[in-house]
Amino acid sequence: MFISSYFPLALIFIIKDLDNKTYLPSHPVTAAMIVVVTSLACAVVLLAANKIKSGLPVKVTKVSNKSGDMFTYTIPYMISFYNFNLGDWKTLLSLFVFMALMFALAYRTKNVFINPVMALAGYGLYDCQFKDGKRDVQGLLISKHEFQLGDTCIIERLSSHLYFVSSVKPEEQK
Repeated sequence: MFISSYFPLALIFIIKDLDNKTYLPSHPVTAAMIVVVTSLACAVVLLAANKIKSGLPVKVTKVSNKSGDMFTYTIPYMISFYNFNLGDWKTLLSLFVFMALMFALAYRTKNVFINPVMALAGYGLYDCQFKDGKRDVQGLLISKHEFQLGDTCIIERLSSHLYFVSSVKPEEQK
């Protein structure tokens, strides 16, 4: 999920690497590797999201939309506007270290940003409180389905605080 979220950044880097005469990447092997890895990551994430059909029913008791938080991804995107050369190993190593740090921080802090690729595919991120049986649970829900307070969401747990909504039963349908 983390790698797929930087697919647009990868495209920006490749555009910046295009030769002015041939309109082909100046560093085709590096550009091809970047496109293949990020494209595969996008395909895997979107296919996996579409495959989730089951889960546990929970009743939403509190919800706030966090989809606007996708702008937190703008900081890494700003590096694309500096002099960036896909042929310079120091630049690539620096980018790798930076991205590894971003991943480690996201993983360790359990901070999830909305993935721009998933946002473009229609998914939103919601900070929710819900009832799992008699237990109150706080977590982030990734959903392509609209829901509101009182609705029952069928969720699948992805990590300790991250869940995926596979379907929604509106309150009036129960």
